[in-house]
Amino acid sequence: MIRGSRPLSLMLLGAALASGVGVACASHPYRVYDPYYTDYHVWNNDEVVYYNRWASETHHDPHRDFRKLNKDDQKQYWTWRHNHEEHH
Repeated sequence: MIRGSRPLSLMLLGAALASGVGVACASHPYRVYDPYYTDYHVWNNDEVVYYNRWASETHHDPHRDFRKLNKDDQKQYWTWRHNHEEHH
């Protein structure tokens, strides 16, 4: 082994692990409470599909985090969402 390559290897390994952790955290689902229907929704890829559809139909920015919408827009989303519930 070449002298001095160990610190570089450790640094590269650390960077690889850190980047993997960042990706996992970004896609981690979370629960959102709907105070108007008094239920919870898991904000995962399925909910993102609904949110993007709502944003498109109502001319909202689909890239805006739902949690940063004002209360009126959140209420509008939950009303729309419950009217578009898919029953399995």
